[in-house]
Amino acid sequence: MTYAQNRVLYDADSHIMELPDFLQLNAEPKDRDIVPEISFGSAAGSGIDRDLHEYIKAGHKHDPSTIEKLSALGDDILRGPKGYQALGAFAKDDRPAALDMLGFKKQLVFASFSTGIAFCADRPDLEYAASRAHNRGMSDFCAIDSRLMGVGVVPLDDPQRAIAELEFCLDNGLQAIWIPHRSCGGRSPGHDDFDAFWARLAEANIPFVLHVGGDAIQLPDEWMNTGRAVPTDWGGGGENVRGKDMAALHQAAEKFLSVMILDGIFDRHPRLQGACVELGAGWVPQMLDRLDWVVDIWSKSDESLRNLTRKPSEFAREHLAFTPYVYEDVGKMIQQSNADLYLFSSDYPHTEGGRNPLGRFDTSLANAEIDTAAQGKFFAENFLRAFPNAVS
Repeated sequence: MTYAQNRVLYDADSHIMELPDFLQLNAEPKDRDIVPEISFGSAAGSGIDRDLHEYIKAGHKHDPSTIEKLSALGDDILRGPKGYQALGAFAKDDRPAALDMLGFKKQLVFASFSTGIAFCADRPDLEYAASRAHNRGMSDFCAIDSRLMGVGVVPLDDPQRAIAELEFCLDNGLQAIWIPHRSCGGRSPGHDDFDAFWARLAEANIPFVLHVGGDAIQLPDEWMNTGRAVPTDWGGGGENVRGKDMAALHQAAEKFLSVMILDGIFDRHPRLQGACVELGAGWVPQMLDRLDWVVDIWSKSDESLRNLTRKPSEFAREHLAFTPYVYEDVGKMIQQSNADLYLFSSDYPHTEGGRNPLGRFDTSLANAEIDTAAQGKFFAENFLRAFPNAVS
């Protein structure tokens, strides 16, 4: 038996837990002098009980006794260790065994920490050198098993470099492209300079993705200044997401996707698909309602909005998908919007994914009396629409 219980499940979010030398090992020779180690500080991630350099000294792998214990977890794998202690977290040779235990048909694989360097817009040479190093490393990690769908990273700040990096990703088997959800070198993502990029993605049947970490995860300090002690994050420190950060975490992604729709990107590129991952989804029904009335009212003064061929909610239903957090009520979201919009995800091996996401989503869907067909969309069919290259 697997964790999936022989059900057809596609996982829209999982991760590599990069070791400090991940980018340096995978940097092109010409870039090795400028690509640094990944710095974790005191927020090095869940499940860490040792200096990560010890894993490097051990050959970038767990010791055999640890692998034996982790492999014995079977379908309880999500109840076992998280972070760097999880099976296949950073050692590619162990990831297929983890997938066997999970039982997912396909699994998107994102970075955990290296995009902090790859998305550094203020240092463009480092930004694109680190992106290339990440993409080389991700391609290598996922090549071991066809169920792993590696997610490349491409900052849009320099349109020509972005196209070159996209071509590298396509040539090296990466199956989705993570774009930071911020302004793109002083431009909207709907700027004419990026039409060639969106067109190439659509032509290649490769979706773009937004993901937590593609923009600042914490509010600016002034929003935390109450004259009292600043609250800690969920891990007890102050470096990760805190309560007020969480309330605003989705806002930059909502703005980015709203602008994409209103700028007519999906009208111009009708085959383009995208997904918003690990940024929650409870905000989606209200976003779609708002965009529909924005277009209805402001099209009177904005010709570009008048020229849209469909309602924003219709564009979203056809071109976008969203992963709810495990503690969100996906059944209620479907009732408020549409069953075509949402994707199952595990967040393996991150702690945030919980120890039984399938059970929690099942409960939400049952409580909302969501029918079997709509449940099938959440667990599988929406993934195959958003990631058509997963059909194999």
